Amino acid sequence: MDEAALTTRLLELSRQRFAGAPAELSPDDDLFQSLGIDSVQALELLSELERTFGVELPDYELAEVRSFAELARKLHERL
Repeated sequence: MDEAALTTRLLELSRQRFAGAPAELSPDDDLFQSLGIDSVQALELLSELERTFGVELPDYELAEVRSFAELARKLHERL
């Protein structure tokens, strides 16, 4: 899966997982602010992404990510 497809899938999963997420999310949107999530919810998202994509992403790397595009890039590096 290429990075663009990962980004699209990540946006879809985020809209489905978080009821408060805006209907229109952009790859450059701030991940935490757009979803309105706290650190516990971020870890839940990370677990779901690991199951969905079959990769491990350390939680300290998630803390460094700000946008959906950055997260997709990190996931793509591990595929």
